[in-house]
Amino acid sequence: MSAFGNILGIRVTLLLGREAVVLPAPFEAMEAIEEIEVRQAMKKDSGFKITLLAGREGPLGAFGPPFVNDPRFQRGARVVVVVSNGVVPTPIFDGVVTKTQYIPGEGSNEGKYLMLGRDLTFVMDREEKRAQHPAQDETVIMNAMALKYATYGVIPVIMPPPVIDPPIPVDRTPQQTCTDLAYAKKMARRHGYKVFIDPGPAPGISQLYFGPVPRPGLPQKPISVNLGPMSDAYDVTVNHDGETLTAARAKVHDRSTGQVVSLEIPTSTNTPMSALSEALTQMGNTKTKEIVTSGLNTAQVLARLMAEVNEPAERVLEVTGTIDNTRYNAVLKPYYAVDIRGLGMIYNGTYTVAEVRHVLKPGAYTQSFALQRDGLYPILPAVAPEVSPI
Repeated sequence: MSAFGNILGIRVTLLLGREAVVLPAPFEAMEAIEEIEVRQAMKKDSGFKITLLAGREGPLGAFGPPFVNDPRFQRGARVVVVVSNGVVPTPIFDGVVTKTQYIPGEGSNEGKYLMLGRDLTFVMDREEKRAQHPAQDETVIMNAMALKYATYGVIPVIMPPPVIDPPIPVDRTPQQTCTDLAYAKKMARRHGYKVFIDPGPAPGISQLYFGPVPRPGLPQKPISVNLGPMSDAYDVTVNHDGETLTAARAKVHDRSTGQVVSLEIPTSTNTPMSALSEALTQMGNTKTKEIVTSGLNTAQVLARLMAEVNEPAERVLEVTGTIDNTRYNAVLKPYYAVDIRGLGMIYNGTYTVAEVRHVLKPGAYTQSFALQRDGLYPILPAVAPEVSPI
């Protein structure tokens, strides 16, 4: 880690366009940027807000700043935000403008033009439809769904569920009566999976991910707290709450075999991220849910029980804070794992990144984060070795 920050600086590139074609924003627009805010979260819709200074003349001046009337800055436009630490460009957002706002200048204050929007899941959530998916399990359905959005540069990254129950046409056919996004989230919930759009690896390309979290991948740069000049995070708070832990059980009359089967999942089946997983240490002392199983077979009920137990166990321990990116020199990505150090042995170790809020202004870049994991104490006594950015 460098205590002096990245000598090559942090640069922002804004790409604008429609669907497949996105090009760099015009120079006058880049000069007018006051602030870019990007929010990526597991529990909320991911979105962005771009604030442009629009001068002191009337709403369009004589017709205002040239970018205000440009269709690339209006509703429906596609926006890609790229941050370069050193020479490495990292897309942090790929989405669509859903709302614009103009605030006229008053006195010495310049007018402002705001562009607000959501990530590319917005495109997946625009059309409710009725569709059948005969003889297709979740992996086949998700791969076919991603192909519909190839014009936006979306490619599928689909992980097979832990319990696969291929539908037999004479027995059942999956029915969709909602938007693609709602149906994808419904399939993900059955298995305790997440579905989201992950911008990158290159600008204009995004991945539709369907699978477990933390998402497998290269380790992210560790976060350092309370380590003197080597610290790159501040305002850090740790919250420990195990009230949401639960066990789940059900009785299922399996329509395939005609047998009545009792099933129970007493604790999380996720791979532990801590040495003392709260779900294991508190097993038997948590509330138990009874799951409704009408019309389901044993494999389907088992998947739902696992999802019901695993999701609350993932967020027993939560860490929030803010990164000073002049020291961190990297982009923190949600849904992936990250190590944190400097919190003491009980709280150090690996977490899942649950939320990141990027705020970029001329001369400043901060990242606010929320991390989560399943219990106390790290599995390993030290974080992974750090690789210096290019």
